[in-house]
Amino acid sequence: MDRLTSMAVFVKAVDLGSFAAAAAALELSGPMVGKHVRFLEERLGMRLIHRTTRRQSLTEFGQAYYERCRLVLAEAEAADALAADQLSEPRGRLRVTGPTHFGRHCVAPILLELARRYPTLELDLSFSDRIADLGEDGFDLAIRTGDLEDKAGVITRRVARQHMIVCAAPSYCDKHGQPGRIEEIGGHQAIAYRRSGPVRPWLFPRAGQAPAEIMPAGRLRLDDLDAIADAAAAGMGLAWLPSWLVRTRLRAGTLVKLLPDQPDFPYDAHALWLQAPHLPLKIRLAVDALAAGLPRFMM
Repeated sequence: MDRLTSMAVFVKAVDLGSFAAAAAALELSGPMVGKHVRFLEERLGMRLIHRTTRRQSLTEFGQAYYERCRLVLAEAEAADALAADQLSEPRGRLRVTGPTHFGRHCVAPILLELARRYPTLELDLSFSDRIADLGEDGFDLAIRTGDLEDKAGVITRRVARQHMIVCAAPSYCDKHGQPGRIEEIGGHQAIAYRRSGPVRPWLFPRAGQAPAEIMPAGRLRLDDLDAIADAAAAGMGLAWLPSWLVRTRLRAGTLVKLLPDQPDFPYDAHALWLQAPHLPLKIRLAVDALAAGLPRFMM
């Protein structure tokens, strides 16, 4: 067996907590994962993992060996990336995760164009509103919107700014009127976005101050932005949405932008990747392409 491959399998089994999870992630059989680990143990003459029918845990030596393996694999990736840079063409698989609608409507077209330009680049795109872990879930790149968690070992770069606007259907405005100031939003029915936890406030920029926060009040809470836009277009209330998402509805007149004198709130989108000795060319080109291409989708 190849020692470096066995190290990679061992690290994945530790990261994911089981041989079965590592097998699924690496597209191997469960027994093959076990063979790789036993190969290392026999070569080293030391046990790496305590295994029972219910759980597995690292030995003291196994923990130290795991940390060294992570460094070795990172250096091997960096060496491969140097070779790819010399070839001036990204190669291999690029795994990207991002939010559902932003990913499908804005990120995907740019990365698909990148794949069209570089035939040796493989794309593995996963769009979900679940926040994936770059290391544990095996992604090379993550696209996130809104506030970011400060996490060691993760590099971030802002790639776009979404313009958040308040909008409603003409039928709603005819029946209930329009808010003239942000303070009047509380007197209207609102359609709130709620994915997990409490409903988040709507934000409005103020010169030299922290953004004004308005908590939407209403009986509709949805976890899908398109569904919120549809509900707003049906006259069910006000919605606070990215302008790119409702661009077609605004042009068609099924929605109208409210508070025209109020500046749009800039909702940032970032690219995130794990810190490494050398940034692989495929990640650098993808981030550069997103930073250059996403602004045209934000108008």
